[in-house]
Amino acid sequence: MRHVIDFCKTWWARIATKEMVFVSIVTLAASLVASWLKQFPGFSLFGALIIALLIGMAVQFPIRKWYSSRSVEHRSGVKDAAGLISNKLLRLGIILLGFKLNLTVLFTQGIKCLPIAAVVVTLTIVVCYAIARKFGVDPQLAILVAGGTGICGAAAVMGLSGSIKVPPEKEDEKANNEVMAVAIIAIMGTIFALLEITLGPLTGLSKTQLGITAGASLHEIAHAVAAGDAFGAVDIATIMKLSRVLMLVFAAIVIAVWWDKNHSEMPADGKRKVSFPWFMLGFIGASIIGTFVPFIGAIAPNLVDFAYIVLGMAMAALGINVNFSAIAKKGQKAFLASFITSVLLMCFAAGVSALFF
Repeated sequence: MRHVIDFCKTWWARIATKEMVFVSIVTLAASLVASWLKQFPGFSLFGALIIALLIGMAVQFPIRKWYSSRSVEHRSGVKDAAGLISNKLLRLGIILLGFKLNLTVLFTQGIKCLPIAAVVVTLTIVVCYAIARKFGVDPQLAILVAGGTGICGAAAVMGLSGSIKVPPEKEDEKANNEVMAVAIIAIMGTIFALLEITLGPLTGLSKTQLGITAGASLHEIAHAVAAGDAFGAVDIATIMKLSRVLMLVFAAIVIAVWWDKNHSEMPADGKRKVSFPWFMLGFIGASIIGTFVPFIGAIAPNLVDFAYIVLGMAMAALGINVNFSAIAKKGQKAFLASFITSVLLMCFAAGVSALFF
């Protein structure tokens, strides 16, 4: 009982602060603005999560100038509040995002997409990680960029980050790597979405094949939907993309075990604990409930909208704490690795779609 009381007191001390209220209001506003902006041409290619991240990065400067600079307590309070929001709301948002996955559709209309998604995700992560490491990118950034390239962009980066446990003194470095990976994938996804929309009709592929190519190769859900809509094949592009999203669960578990075995930085005291991404089980649970419980299924779109609001807050909070100099210093080689992998992925996806659809 004493442990429970101490736990509650500790968390209350972190939550019940004026900085937490302030950062919560700022991140919620950023998320709502991002959800509104995504409906406009141009912004729709980025999606609400990337826009929220960019807003968070932008408001970092006035927050630092007019609030954080007042005292060390203000600065540390903002940093802690933003870190807590980005960490905890991220997990809640990914769980709620599970309501977007209709398992009946995936295992019927998308039955051919699932094995393709498994192969695409596995090969992309392995290849991108190998290239990044060859270029000298550190393992943590390399695996986050590889996961974002192979699975589903920002959500994959943040989801896989939950599989990586680091000592407290390296939390800032991890947060910078998260932002770096998200920024790289956002830029890459936009470039290749525009590239596929422009070149797709010139390839001779059918609408269905172009939709499969978009869903199997583009980075964010927003990118796949935009390209699929341009080809008149938004449904099959979305199903293919969501098949890759489903692979996030398995990838997070595998990467958690792999990271612990190969890159664990925990003290060598004989005790090792894999940072199992338990929230991914919530993601699967939400998918099952949304698919098979009629009442929940009816309100699933609203829950998904709420998920994006929560995830937008997490992304904006991440942007508030970003270290721009670290990104400029470490991001170039990771960007190049993702670009090369994205070219290979696009060609592979087009070949698979022509062969099987």
